[in-house]
Amino acid sequence: MTTTPSSAQQLRTRTLGRSGPSVTAPALGCMGMSGAYGPTDDEESVRVIGRYLDAGGNLLDTADFYAAGHNELLISRALRDRNRDDVVLSVKFGAVLTPGGRVGGFDGRPAAVRHSLAYSLVRLGTDHVDVYRPARLDPAVPIEDTVGAIAELVEAGYVRHIGLSEVSSATIRRAAAVAPISDLQIAYSLLSRGIEDDILSTCRELGIAVTAYGVLGNGLIGGSSPDHGARAAFPRFQGANLKHNVALVAGLQSIADAKGATPAQIAIAWAAAQGEDIVPVVGARRIEQVHSMIGSVGVSLDQDDLATIEELVPRGAVRGDRYPPEHMRDLDSEH
Repeated sequence: MTTTPSSAQQLRTRTLGRSGPSVTAPALGCMGMSGAYGPTDDEESVRVIGRYLDAGGNLLDTADFYAAGHNELLISRALRDRNRDDVVLSVKFGAVLTPGGRVGGFDGRPAAVRHSLAYSLVRLGTDHVDVYRPARLDPAVPIEDTVGAIAELVEAGYVRHIGLSEVSSATIRRAAAVAPISDLQIAYSLLSRGIEDDILSTCRELGIAVTAYGVLGNGLIGGSSPDHGARAAFPRFQGANLKHNVALVAGLQSIADAKGATPAQIAIAWAAAQGEDIVPVVGARRIEQVHSMIGSVGVSLDQDDLATIEELVPRGAVRGDRYPPEHMRDLDSEH
């Protein structure tokens, strides 16, 4: 049984921190539309974006390096006949790609910031980006320099708000000392709760929202196959780890049945219930997936429900890192 969207149902409206825009939750993550998790269909992807926007959604999350610009071009196509002011575009930049599409590092130099945005504006077919953020910390460039360059783009009108992604509390504080930060995009889910140690409290102290990606554990919650795309290399999807993790999240079925929902909808609702400053970012590449994420808004979790979920999927119970070792090293948030 699945909670499906109704005409009376509306997505939540939340604000990205003290300085950011009003957005809808869940947000639509667009990475999977560009082949990250297996074959995709551009026509279906355009319909997915349209269905999300027609349901009242406004926050689209992308990156200039998703399939080397393909994702931005896809979004531009989906928005061609829509009012630009009705959409909040959140764009990550900085990944340096090889011709084969692999990430070979990150470039946070001010010149690279300006260069990346110039290309994104053309691909997206817009004159501004609503939230612009480095995808990862460039260890060779002070975060003050990177954020300072974005702040100049804000002043020039090409960017509306500044975001961060996967950085530590110390880096957040240094960045916020340069310019207002709207939100931190970071993995936060039933299976990835490291930000509860200190990153979340730092964001709340500074008035910075959290756009939480990976709320479905890269597909572990919801039954996605690890046989396609990048997931096959993730430690959580390998061998004994996968067997353990599948059994772990299977416990969510009981509460999902009680709520007339799916385990995926329970996981999205759990993330949304962690605070008004949390905006789940949920990836979708098929119409039924966007219907599921919209339907999650109708799932209400009280304190007893949250306690039951905690018993079913305790913090730290998942096995395996969320990325391969070489990608974990890129995460300032994990250091």
